[in-house]
Amino acid sequence: MTTADVLSPAAPPGAVQFLGKEVAYWRLRIKGAALLMLTVGLYRFWFATDVRRYLWSSTEIGGETLEYTGLATELLGGFLIAVAILVPLYTVIASAALALDAAEEATAAIVFVLVVLLGQFALYRARRYRLTRTVFRGVRFDQHGSAWRYAVYALLWWSLVIVTLGLAYPWAQASLQRYKMQHTSYGDLDGEFAGSGTALFLHGLPLWLAVIGPIVIAFLALGAMVNWDAMNDMMARGENNPFALLVGGAGIRVFSVTGAAIGASIAAALLLYPVFQAMTMRWWISGLRFGAIAVTSRLRTRQVYRVYLRFILLVSLFLLSTFLVVALCLFVVNVLAEPSHDSTELFASALMLVLYVIIFLGVSTIYQVVVTFAMWRLGAQSAELCGADALDSVRATGVPSSALGEGLADALGVGGI
Repeated sequence: MTTADVLSPAAPPGAVQFLGKEVAYWRLRIKGAALLMLTVGLYRFWFATDVRRYLWSSTEIGGETLEYTGLATELLGGFLIAVAILVPLYTVIASAALALDAAEEATAAIVFVLVVLLGQFALYRARRYRLTRTVFRGVRFDQHGSAWRYAVYALLWWSLVIVTLGLAYPWAQASLQRYKMQHTSYGDLDGEFAGSGTALFLHGLPLWLAVIGPIVIAFLALGAMVNWDAMNDMMARGENNPFALLVGGAGIRVFSVTGAAIGASIAAALLLYPVFQAMTMRWWISGLRFGAIAVTSRLRTRQVYRVYLRFILLVSLFLLSTFLVVALCLFVVNVLAEPSHDSTELFASALMLVLYVIIFLGVSTIYQVVVTFAMWRLGAQSAELCGADALDSVRATGVPSSALGEGLADALGVGGI
């Protein structure tokens, strides 16, 4: 054993660490936001590549880091191909909608289903691209399976989630994650997802009751206020006055109950969202399997709460300082420079446009650093591999996938890291 080994001991095979520094990521994000503004969004392909390389290279497993081998030109090419596919498709859809003017609702429903299917297809193919560009110890990850089949499964599951007011969400996630992991591999180690939808349902049921419960109770209360006899008489006379369904002067009570229910639901959703995210992230990480390798997570809910509280604080400070600067600029123009009325309006319009871009990019940058970066770091640092010795005997398989999925996801606005 050398002196270097004593000072920097090798990490245990199952240890996962995150080596990235937030200051460096701030610099990366601020530079990217500025170049996005200067290039009117064209830089995003290089920006996404730089972000992935930083996050991947900062994630260490057993003393060795991940490597991202994707290229910005691949993302640009995939986007151009996606646009070449989507533009004619949208043209056909628009032409069909004009030709079938009498069937607007049916056309809108078909378009919605098609867009959802394309979005889910793009997400699956984008995941395939990112995995086949992820290398660890010289061995790449891989994903196979039908993206269209996944898209159909996702459409059916999300329809069920909506119909059940979210109750089917745990089983939907378990099924979709299982499909993705069953078609995922690291070299010759096949992936698997062991997370249980029932376990997630039982953990999340109190959250569902707190968020959806007030709305359900409000519907029951509103049902009790309906004058069912008046409704029957109204329907018999062919009238269509919704206020006639309510008892006498129950209108104020209706608005009060509805407003209170919506307010309570929104407040519960905002307060409990960090709990939900911590629970689902811990459940997802702990369900990952690669052959004999099992992953567990020690993520704590209070860690996620600290992330979101810091985000709220920084966004509040950013918005306050931005509006103060804008107010100062308007004061200088209106009082000190004494410009004409037309020039004042032109300056104000230009300032509002710049303000919108700055706020959008600023809030997005803060979110990506304070929330996305922090959640990546927490996910990595809370994870631990059991059976990591199997990594020593992995054999390389698989080939890189095309960037079409990434391009579609970008064009449809459903892309991500």
